[in-house]
Amino acid sequence: MDRYPMTREGHETLTAELKHLTTVERPKISKEIGVARDHGDLKENAEYHAAKERQGHIEARIAHIEGMLSRAEVIDTSVLGGVRVKFGARVTLEDIETGEFKTYRIVGAEEADIKEGKISVTSPVSRALINHEVGDEVKVHAPGGTRTYEITDIVWK
Repeated sequence: MDRYPMTREGHETLTAELKHLTTVERPKISKEIGVARDHGDLKENAEYHAAKERQGHIEARIAHIEGMLSRAEVIDTSVLGGVRVKFGARVTLEDIETGEFKTYRIVGAEEADIKEGKISVTSPVSRALINHEVGDEVKVHAPGGTRTYEITDIVWK
């Protein structure tokens, strides 16, 4: 069984989501199914079918989170450091062509969220950055083409 790297924060977030789904959402959807079932003929009961579909989504998400948590290798990034990019680092990059700056934190696949600046350790950008240091230029080969970045900062917090 493969282990998946995950930050402590990511593990806590998934654990909280799992608790919410099992203690709030699961009982709520069960009641909704019961109410919809009381409305009569199940073949033509849209409320019942919608509630059953939502229940399926909730149960699938619960199973997915439980699987991820059981295979998680929680890494305490507060004890990490150094001059090279590794899992958990916050890396600031300058796009050589545009001069634009971007900051990303390298996290586990399940906790990646580009809107929050969190990228998966398995992403093309992360793979290009790992083991490089400030001042290095890296080429990122992604579906949109090849981009060149300079690492301008690495922060551990």
